[in-house]
Amino acid sequence: MGGLEIPHDPNLIVGIETADDAGVYRLTDDLALVQTVDFFTPIVDDPFDYGRIAALNSINDVWAMGGTPVTALAVTCFPKTGVDFRILGEIMRGGLHVLTENNVALAGGHSVDNAQIMFGYAVTGTIDPRRVVTNRGARPGDVLILTKPIGTGVISTGIKFGKASAEVMRASLDTMLLAGRDAARAMVEAEAHAATDITGFALLGHAWEMARGSRVTLEIEAESVPLIPGALALAAEGLLTSGDKSNRQYVGDDVVLGEGISKELSSLLFDPQTAGGLLISVAEERAVELLSRLREKYRDAAVIGRVLEPGTHLLNVK
Repeated sequence: MGGLEIPHDPNLIVGIETADDAGVYRLTDDLALVQTVDFFTPIVDDPFDYGRIAALNSINDVWAMGGTPVTALAVTCFPKTGVDFRILGEIMRGGLHVLTENNVALAGGHSVDNAQIMFGYAVTGTIDPRRVVTNRGARPGDVLILTKPIGTGVISTGIKFGKASAEVMRASLDTMLLAGRDAARAMVEAEAHAATDITGFALLGHAWEMARGSRVTLEIEAESVPLIPGALALAAEGLLTSGDKSNRQYVGDDVVLGEGISKELSSLLFDPQTAGGLLISVAEERAVELLSRLREKYRDAAVIGRVLEPGTHLLNVK
């Protein structure tokens, strides 16, 4: 999309410029639409769980902007032959379960005959245009908080090759199914300066987008980043996704990794996430209060770094 000549619209508050989690379009002085779309291939064996994860993965983008999700359109690719249609029914039932839990109305959808199964949603939400939380507002002196542990990518690869234990699979599923709704409410009340949803570009890819959009440098303490139990061991076995390489290419030379960071931990920092947590940039004087509130629901929430004045690189990982 970066090569398109998109006409300027003054009511498009958030567009593609900083690769934010969702677009925001102002309708009136106190009402704007938040819009996003996401769908992906199965990452767990159970179709009901797959549908639930896909729904939260899509809705989380609206919460990441500080918005309230309202409606959803299902998007699916599914083969006409060779796969029992009851599987698609279970996928959609799982997704609808999450939509209903979060008061999101299913307005319809679109399906395509395709050999590779894919599923997700286009979600529309609402927000006060004066209270949008973007990925471009981080300020020097801010504290960086991550709400959920990382590692879903390597674990999904481990599941695919039969290398992930039942305990590791459960920990990953529980992480993905932990909704971002309460985190979003807490960050808005704490007047967070910036936030982003950690998904396909991994922790460092989305942190890089925040640093670039905010024109600052982010300093991340690798050992403070929460990890899903078992993810580090799977990374050590080389069970990485293709995103590990592409995410490293995405950030290029704008990231400096400290010499003490292990190869396995580095892989998790570049590991694509599904339904990941929020990376929140908040004023230091509000950080303790926000972290305390987050840990009521997100037990692994942690301070993982700080925002610095712009330096030579966008990300310094210690």
